[in-house]
Amino acid sequence: MPRLLLTVAMVLGLSAGAVQADTIGDPVRGEQLFKRDCAACHQLGEGAVNRVGPQLNGVFDRRAGTIADFSYSKAMHRMGSDGLTWTLETLDAYLANPRSLVSGTRMSYRGMKDQADRQALMAFLRQWSDKPQNIPEASPTARPTVPELDPKILAIQGDPAYGEYLSSECTTCHQRDGSDQGIPAITRWPQDDFVAAMHAYKQKLRPHPVMQMMASRLTDEEIASLAAYFAALD
Repeated sequence: MPRLLLTVAMVLGLSAGAVQADTIGDPVRGEQLFKRDCAACHQLGEGAVNRVGPQLNGVFDRRAGTIADFSYSKAMHRMGSDGLTWTLETLDAYLANPRSLVSGTRMSYRGMKDQADRQALMAFLRQWSDKPQNIPEASPTARPTVPELDPKILAIQGDPAYGEYLSSECTTCHQRDGSDQGIPAITRWPQDDFVAAMHAYKQKLRPHPVMQMMASRLTDEEIASLAAYFAALD
């Protein structure tokens, strides 16, 4: 394995064998998907400007919420402050389910479920990245293999009573009444969104170190129970 690829793997905290240095998708197909799903709000390419959403030139390796003349949601600013940076890994998670990564995002898009479509779209976006496009060892081409969320995890029926028992650490920061006092509300969150967000912290897709630590302590059943409790909380 080339030394640079090994270095990328070590930086990502993955085993060398977990990095697949190959093309990520078909950019021609990605352009079609961009026109279908993204172009109503975002521009890309020469002369791109901000519209309903920010322009996407140079999106790879850019900190979330940092285009100076675009009005981001408070949630996106918060995630950028926490350290969220757009990589193949984090952008893939955001495209699959925007609210799994940025809970209060204003982007109304429900998500691109097909992984091959997401890879094609990112291959198209990569053509307008500031980073090298054709060197497999270079970001954003180096691709870690991240386990997808098993449907069995989403199917777990959490116990709200057990979730209430576990919730004391959550409500040290998050308000039970659902108010946002500098920390996002989690009351009445859809259960799937709650579970997806917590597993995003466990996989270190969401960058907040305290939440990463908290999520890492929880089992799948405990996350499901917390989701059931907060979803039903008045």
